[in-house]
Amino acid sequence: MALKQILVADDEESIRWVLSKALSKQGFKVDLAEDGDQALELFQANEYDLAILDIKMPGITGLELLKRMQEERSEALIVIMTAESTMENAVEAMKLGAYDYLTKPFDLGALDAILLKAEKAAAVTSQIDQLKEELQGQYRLDRTIIGTSPAMQEVYKVIGRIAPSTATVLVIGESGTGKELIARAIHFNSPRLTKPFVALNCAAIPRELLESELFGHEKGAFTGATERKAGKFEQAEGGTLFLDEIGDMPLELQAKLLRVLQEKEVTRTGGSNTIPVDVRIVAATNQDLANLVRDKKFREDLYFRLNVVPMSLPPLRERRQDISLLVEFFLSRLQDEAGVTARECNKEALELLQQYNWPGNVRELENAIQRAALLSPNPVLTPSDFSTLADGALNGPEDESLESLISKKLCKSLAQMDLQDLDNLYDIVLEQVERPLINIILDKTRGNQVRTAEILGINRNTLRKKIKNLEIEVKKGT
Repeated sequence: MALKQILVADDEESIRWVLSKALSKQGFKVDLAEDGDQALELFQANEYDLAILDIKMPGITGLELLKRMQEERSEALIVIMTAESTMENAVEAMKLGAYDYLTKPFDLGALDAILLKAEKAAAVTSQIDQLKEELQGQYRLDRTIIGTSPAMQEVYKVIGRIAPSTATVLVIGESGTGKELIARAIHFNSPRLTKPFVALNCAAIPRELLESELFGHEKGAFTGATERKAGKFEQAEGGTLFLDEIGDMPLELQAKLLRVLQEKEVTRTGGSNTIPVDVRIVAATNQDLANLVRDKKFREDLYFRLNVVPMSLPPLRERRQDISLLVEFFLSRLQDEAGVTARECNKEALELLQQYNWPGNVRELENAIQRAALLSPNPVLTPSDFSTLADGALNGPEDESLESLISKKLCKSLAQMDLQDLDNLYDIVLEQVERPLINIILDKTRGNQVRTAEILGINRNTLRKKIKNLEIEVKKGT
């Protein structure tokens, strides 16, 4: 962004005239004010890229005007003009946020140097603003977190409320639900978005190295520490530190982490100096931390320090209506990023994906889509392309009835049969149910046929006959 519009405020007409001529000659649009009150009025009515203010003016002084302008619009660069005898005012102006100052009398070369520097500063500011827009666009919720289900709508609401704050967040959810994605969305929709986002998986790093990863170490702190290393807290300065699988952090490190969160300073391993840190913490776990606290495996004080804003992510099986959207998103991304030929799922394949229980949640779904899209020779994906999920599709929701599960299995089996050639379907189905049922009860009674017959509610001789006809092998004592 180039400087375009400039405001000059000075009670000396000669100064205003010289600056107006010099700046207009360089292509700037220049507005002039003869006192502080007029300058403030112009500033509030227009959008200036740069303001050049004299300190001593009738009405509002230059320093007072600087304060007001910073309150009105801090993006404008402000240059203060001062006489040599009032240099202390120039120092004060810089403390208040002035971009630079000119000492009277000045030559136009000094003004040109400031303008050149201001042009570069404006360009950097423009790049930062553009970066903010790009990052915010990249991590807009509708681009990174897919789902329109009521459960996900609640997640969006919480992100919107907490992102602008600095509050510590505890994200709770099963593996594969997208906890790091949520953490990134919080960071990149916050005022810290231009600062680092640093992630650390507490379960993936050996216990003896985790302290060094978190807090850093000094040279010679331990064997192999050949140079000083900054820890994750220092790396995330001004930004966000995402601590994944926080429930797996050793108890002795939990105490040190608690102190860092309380004191907002770290001490590197092997060091003695404290280093102040300004870091927002987003922690995540797939465990019940409250239960870990009761079992003395997690510090209660750290739990309360982390659990300022709890967020629960729903597993995929609790938001099945989002599966079709996720499938479309993953297939589209494969086409854009991996050059995979356009793919789509037919109705039967989509039904299979919606029936599957997804113990690995969204991560498992993404892997299944990627595998099917890469291996299938056809543009339309069918249930056969998801053969590894077929049995899992019977698992359904945890509260689904046995009758419902059997019904699904029957529907799938019958779809593969030619019913016109069958005249004993009842016996076929009954046999497939009886055999596993008898096997399971025999296993539970350790092969005791008398007890098995009692549990099944049938005569012992009837049980023996079924064992023989179904060719069931009885293993006693198993």
